[in-house]
Amino acid sequence: MDRMTSAAEVPSQRDTCLQLRNFFLRIVLKIWLTFRYILDYVIDLVFGYFYDETKRQHIPPVRDPLLMESAISLAEKIRNREVSAVVVVQAFVDRIKEVNTVLNAVVDNRFVLAIQEAKEVDKLLESGSLSVEQIKQKKPFLGVPFTTKDSTACKGLRHTLGLVSRRQVLADEDADVVILMKEAGAILIAVTNIPEVNMWIEVRNNVYGQTLNPYNTTRTVGGSSGGEAAIIAAVGSPLGVGTDIGGSIRLPAFCCGIFGHKPTSGLTPLKGLTRRTGKEEHTMVSAGPMCKYAQDLAPFLQVLVGSNISKLQLFAEVNLAKVQFMYMEQLKDPRASSVYEDLLLPLRQAVTHFQCLSEKPVVKISLPGMRYSFRLWRYWMSKEPFYFPKELANREGEVSLWVELLKKLVGCSEFTLAAIMLLAAQKFPKEKPEWAEEATERLRAELLEKLGEDGVLLFPSSSMPAHYHYASLLRPYNFSYFCIFNALHLPVTQVPMGLNKDGLPVGIQVVAAPYKDHLCFAVAKELQKAFGGWVPPFKV
Repeated sequence: MDRMTSAAEVPSQRDTCLQLRNFFLRIVLKIWLTFRYILDYVIDLVFGYFYDETKRQHIPPVRDPLLMESAISLAEKIRNREVSAVVVVQAFVDRIKEVNTVLNAVVDNRFVLAIQEAKEVDKLLESGSLSVEQIKQKKPFLGVPFTTKDSTACKGLRHTLGLVSRRQVLADEDADVVILMKEAGAILIAVTNIPEVNMWIEVRNNVYGQTLNPYNTTRTVGGSSGGEAAIIAAVGSPLGVGTDIGGSIRLPAFCCGIFGHKPTSGLTPLKGLTRRTGKEEHTMVSAGPMCKYAQDLAPFLQVLVGSNISKLQLFAEVNLAKVQFMYMEQLKDPRASSVYEDLLLPLRQAVTHFQCLSEKPVVKISLPGMRYSFRLWRYWMSKEPFYFPKELANREGEVSLWVELLKKLVGCSEFTLAAIMLLAAQKFPKEKPEWAEEATERLRAELLEKLGEDGVLLFPSSSMPAHYHYASLLRPYNFSYFCIFNALHLPVTQVPMGLNKDGLPVGIQVVAAPYKDHLCFAVAKELQKAFGGWVPPFKV
């Protein structure tokens, strides 16, 4: 009898120990989150004191109403000969010249060639060799200007990757996505600023300097497609081709109040994106659309995916009443800041809106694996054909952390502090492959089961609105709200939801199952209709 009692007590003791351990961990987590909240408050207070709001620069208002139109509206007017391509391209060229002195978003241009190409478009339309319907099918963006990142190869334009060692490098051919845009009739007008080799959450480098946010020039534009987001938000470009490996489309789109979409992985060609060959497999990177209006997303992505269009249902009718909406309010990754009320408010507004619209109840879900967001992304980043110390060295040797630290101390390093921090991060212990791969698959399977064929997840865009310049150095993990969906290879749309009380953009992310990008777009359109979408960063 004593033996039986002793054996029964062992599991009970283990359960008690486990409960005590979990209780202790919850207490520690609450203490840590309280500390993070206080720390974030102090960071905002100190940086707010340093950046004098009275000295911020303002974006001039738009004088030409053409600049305010969607890309598909411009394309329709051009092919119907309601306005000439030259007039449209010239309007955006003039706008870039007007705002770039404030923003420092555009780093190289082909304005003269773009005007010449616009003249050719007008001649083609005058000839009548193609019907309006033929043009719409074959060249849906005929005559519409677009921009892309310095890291996306554009023949004859700067291709520095933000590296001093590549200051004079020009691309000798177009990236595949640029070719696809040109085949669709779009006219490339400029390339935009990025962080070094696209690997930071702000846009700053020692070649072109820092890009400023059009809503408040003391704030970040996000990264890495921050130059794109800034010039689009300031109405210097109707369309921008971004790239996204850890939030590089969605984070800048969020900071600058525009739409940005990371497609389902594997759909867009990679050749010419940050020196990729196009032969890479199992990568998290995708090219994707950045624009002011939700209605531009589907036709834009249709061009970027090329022959992979058959895998999508971009223009399928979506009955939002039949969609299963779900949401999360916090990431719960202890490395990242908790979501501010500024960002919870638009999320809850979207939830309330779809509770009224959908026949199915909107469900708040819990995904415990989300707390490993950064760790999972970091593991899969190690599997990319990309080694940061080598890329910083322009693939000519490797950059040494210790050498660059010493150079930085005496003011002669070619690299920013952010790049040196990332070099230091290379020294951190690596994640165990067995754990990382199992945790990723478990989280993906759990989320896909919830999404099913008609599910959409509403998720916070970030923990806070665009913060002050350099503050990201003290919050390096906040991009975890974005990068987890790269690790899971899911389509995600960043949707603007207006401005907060400080005039900064807020928004939410809309996530769907693989190849259900059209669900993201349908929800984005509805949210734009209900809440206004992009708000100009100037008086209208």
